Amino acid sequence: MTLLRKARFQLNLWIWARLLPFLAWHRGLKSLMRLVEVGTRVPYRGLAADYIVRSVQRFTGDPVLMRDRPCLRRGLLATRFLRLAGYRPELHFGIDRTSVSNGVLSAHCWITLSGELMLSAALDPATSTLVEVLSYTDHGLLPATPMRGPGQRA
Repeated sequence: MTLLRKARFQLNLWIWARLLPFLAWHRGLKSLMRLVEVGTRVPYRGLAADYIVRSVQRFTGDPVLMRDRPCLRRGLLATRFLRLAGYRPELHFGIDRTSVSNGVLSAHCWITLSGELMLSAALDPATSTLVEVLSYTDHGLLPATPMRGPGQRA
């Protein structure tokens, strides 16, 4: 991987991290998912998935905008840039089952790559009370496998 390609990736990620809160403003989930579609382009092929995820976390560390939805911001960015590197990540959406009785739903999203948890904000999959409801794959938005949370295989 050339230094120029890494610099181009870092600059593109920085720009997208700044623009995403404005691009996501008042958009529904289907419309948000169009932001991560990249077609067949793979300008960052060769970048390691871990490097991409760490870069996303660094550029979104202390958000001013979308601070109430940091996992969504990170998930959208990581999904987009992993796809631009030729990977096929899955973006999962879940609801905290303990929040259902409160009347105020608490939701979270996370990314897996080949079944391995890649990005989740300080989430312990072993003790998680999240239940996956949707996932976004190459085939679009799909209902989740019942009773599956982050880090749990079907």
